[in-house]
Amino acid sequence: MPRRLPALLDKLLPQSLLGRLTLVMVAGLLVTQLAASIIWATQLRAKSQVEAQSASQYVAHSASGAIRFFRSLPANYRLLLIQQLREMGGTRFFVNLNRAYVPVTQIAGHPLARSVIDTVGATLKSDLPHSPAFHLAFAWPDQLVVSENDVHLSDLPDAWVQHILLLQPDPAPILVIQTEIEPGNWLYMAALMPNPYFLSTNDPLAWDRLALQGLSLAAVLLLCLLVVRWITRPLAALSEAAAAFGNGQDDRAPPLPETGSREFINTARAFSAMRERIQRYIEDRDRLFISISHDLRTPITRLKLRSELLDDEALRNEFEEDLDELDMMVKGALQCVKDSDIHENPAEVKLDALLGRLVRSARLAGHEVGYRDSGLSVRAKPLALKRAIGNLLDNALFYGDRAEIDVRGEPGAVAITVRDHGPGVPEEAFASLFEPYVRLEHGREQNDGGMGLGLGIARSIIESHGGELILENHREGGLNATIRLPA
Repeated sequence: MPRRLPALLDKLLPQSLLGRLTLVMVAGLLVTQLAASIIWATQLRAKSQVEAQSASQYVAHSASGAIRFFRSLPANYRLLLIQQLREMGGTRFFVNLNRAYVPVTQIAGHPLARSVIDTVGATLKSDLPHSPAFHLAFAWPDQLVVSENDVHLSDLPDAWVQHILLLQPDPAPILVIQTEIEPGNWLYMAALMPNPYFLSTNDPLAWDRLALQGLSLAAVLLLCLLVVRWITRPLAALSEAAAAFGNGQDDRAPPLPETGSREFINTARAFSAMRERIQRYIEDRDRLFISISHDLRTPITRLKLRSELLDDEALRNEFEEDLDELDMMVKGALQCVKDSDIHENPAEVKLDALLGRLVRSARLAGHEVGYRDSGLSVRAKPLALKRAIGNLLDNALFYGDRAEIDVRGEPGAVAITVRDHGPGVPEEAFASLFEPYVRLEHGREQNDGGMGLGLGIARSIIESHGGELILENHREGGLNATIRLPA
């Protein structure tokens, strides 16, 4: 699982540097904003709790004083005093007298509201220890019932409540206190908290706060995107210049602008210097190959003229074929500078003639090679195919005592097998046979100055013909190298 996590993250992350930098900056900004919001919300709630506790005690002390006052009045004077208070515009509390407890529709549960009710109730019991139970609740103005006759707050004259309980246009929750001052007489008091909107100020997710945070976050994100784009734009130009140089289209690529950060300017200068050095090296190499190919044509021409003087026709034909092949290689030298193979036009190749020359050359060198004519032909590049088969034959003769070449037809293909009678190849070594400069352990001492097996070049040539090269140990010993070409 730990190993799969980096691969999964690599798939999920954007592939471009712009995308990754943007993602990291946005994620960091969001995490920072979230942490700051949590800290701010915690501090805000703690502050609101302290303020609500202080306001609760203030309201409770005022209520306990009002309750003592109404208890001290004769019953006949209470209604008269309440009427006078209403005509005067009221006091902190809206006061009413009822014969029973009036049910109140409470607001939805809120931790701060519950804390206020608990504090007010505890303070009232502390100030009035001998009083009956106190009934406390918060209610919304449009649902508040003020009388046992089902009289709602909205039914009362505005002069009685507009400066005490009603706030326009945004209503606030109302604290209702009811207690029985004597049997059959209930005192009903309603009031707003000193901070009527104490429940809203405690909410960190209020729309105005969220809108402000959203605007600030959007502004910072926009600046981050602009900065990241500004930083990565020169890198895109560098990538395009490198791609154009790698594809041989350096003349079409504009020079890199030396603008931006100091690091990019240094990188652009280093890349431009590297490009110039490589270009000079390529031009020097081209001139070298032009000179070599030009110088080789003169001795090849002389050898062709001298071969005409040979009396033995068979020997003369052998010389002429070798000189034609050498001339073709010289003519393709400049193209070999840029490619790994000589440019040839595909033609019909008679395998008996091509393989016969390889076999005769090997036998003249004292090697034992077995071969029988097959009469098969393939369409291929003659010199390239000869180079690939010759490489396999050279390896077979070097690592084995003798070699055998077999050609057979298969459905839709022609198979050419080169088998040696050497020790074969260890199974763990097959994976590295096609790598450059690889030599087998049992041939390292004999081939200490060599460049390796060259199987990678042979496989590239075969695959360019639409075929495949298969290496496997023979069941009777030695190595089988099989070339399959389209018929």
